[in-house]
Amino acid sequence: MNSRQQQQGRRKDAKRWLVRFPRALPIGIFLLISAIAVLSAFAIERGEAQRASAELSARTDAIASALERRANASSAYLRAGAALLSTLGEIPEGEFRRFVSELRLDSDFRGNDGIGWAMVVRPGEEEAFDALMERDYGVPHPLFPRPNGSQPFAVPVTYLQPENDRSRRALGFDMYSEAVRRSAMIEAAVSASPTASDVVVLQQEAGADAPGFLIYMPVYAPAPGGRALKGYIYSPFNADQFLSAALELEEAGQYGVELFDGDRAEPGSLLAGTIDEEAANARFNRREVTIANNTWLLVVSRSGDGLLSGLALATLIFGLLVASLLAVVVRLLTQQAEEDEAALIWYGEQASIRNSLTRELNHRVKNTLANVLSIISLTRRRSSDLDSFADSLTGRIRALSATHDLLTQSDWGSTPVRAVIEAELLPYVSNGDHTLVFEGDAVNLAPNEALSLGLAMHELATNAAKYGALSVPDGNLRVTWEVVEGAIVRIEWLERGGPPVKEERGRGFGTDLIQRIVAHELNQPVELVFEPEGVRCVLCVPIRRPREFSLRAGALKSSGKRARKGRLAARVEAQER
Repeated sequence: MNSRQQQQGRRKDAKRWLVRFPRALPIGIFLLISAIAVLSAFAIERGEAQRASAELSARTDAIASALERRANASSAYLRAGAALLSTLGEIPEGEFRRFVSELRLDSDFRGNDGIGWAMVVRPGEEEAFDALMERDYGVPHPLFPRPNGSQPFAVPVTYLQPENDRSRRALGFDMYSEAVRRSAMIEAAVSASPTASDVVVLQQEAGADAPGFLIYMPVYAPAPGGRALKGYIYSPFNADQFLSAALELEEAGQYGVELFDGDRAEPGSLLAGTIDEEAANARFNRREVTIANNTWLLVVSRSGDGLLSGLALATLIFGLLVASLLAVVVRLLTQQAEEDEAALIWYGEQASIRNSLTRELNHRVKNTLANVLSIISLTRRRSSDLDSFADSLTGRIRALSATHDLLTQSDWGSTPVRAVIEAELLPYVSNGDHTLVFEGDAVNLAPNEALSLGLAMHELATNAAKYGALSVPDGNLRVTWEVVEGAIVRIEWLERGGPPVKEERGRGFGTDLIQRIVAHELNQPVELVFEPEGVRCVLCVPIRRPREFSLRAGALKSSGKRARKGRLAARVEAQER
């Protein structure tokens, strides 16, 4: 028995939690499972990011190594050429061509633009150089620009293999006259090793703005007391071709590659690049590479796969689906617990509801009887004989009855303004002798306000039928209403086309009823003006929310579940019937 009682107690506690937090509990479960899914997706995404970063770093190292290997291969050929050329006295064009052909380079010269020889031309030797070039090539290739005495010697391009139209554009060009090339030559002479220049535009480009660079290797000849600079064997490189040749060794794949002259990634120092400028969420890795004694910056990037990887996105979606499913299940359980709790409370409150209903009906009957007594009292004071008293009293009681019929049809709920006005003016609409216009918004009134408005409309209609616009065939009555200030409906009664209103007149019962009883019941001032053209009356009627006058509102407030209990009450009532 103890275990069964404990089990029942646990069930009651669980049910109490479901009833106490009908929305918070499923939302909390949804948020908890969603948070777990988000954290899992974040962990997966972080692992993917670390893996991608490691792959990017490895790819950067591989591409940097390929660039250095390509440059070292070219430097090795230049070293071999320098060793050979230093043993020769003169270097004829045929001998140089044979040397290059014996290197057995591939068709694209391994990413460079060929191999060239540039001899040193000292002051006074310019004409001899021009004659040598014309003898070897059969056409003039004079030295340019001509030395102006500001430099110790000139280093013009003497031979450049392979021999083609592109190479011939550079023949005779004094590379020592240009600052970037001259700096690389001086560095190569000091270090006696292959040295790459900074970014330049090759003479072969014929004015095209294509970045490139050159690798120089000095060639010395024996001289008394030491050695003398004989010239330079060099290789010109188009930067894009050099990068493409290196990437053939290490396929870039989905990676973007940029090569910068120097140690900073600046637009003006860009040598070559294969990066997608519009790549989103790109990751970057930087590495310094040494190309023939010159330090360059390699930047390798890879476009991101979006905000989330496939596995992380699948985990997140699956987690959200599970969270939604659990939230729906818990919500269904809370709804069932709510309905069960509401049904139990509803059965326990039936007596209270009946008592409330009785008290409310007594209150409304008392109000109606009080209105009837006030009508009888005022009618008696204003009547001169029994017949007029009976006629006036009958009409007003009928007006009160007509409004009661409307309230009964709506189960003493809200009643439209238009319905109240049409019920009181129905006799005058049916005869067709008058022009009646009703215009206004769809507004509903509470029962007490509807009763007061019905009395006011009856008195105004009776007065208009006796003395105003409804007393003549061409009379015009216009009743309009609109909502003002959010919770007030303003109703205007306007008569036109009737007999002129007398300036001197007695104060009748209708005026007293409208300005005293109706104004008191509505708790709003009434504007009643007897203009010469006709009567104008403005009434302001408060608009109350249905729960403020519902018969069962007070009884159901204690449960805190009015909407659901109302639905359950209707279900139980239907079963009892």
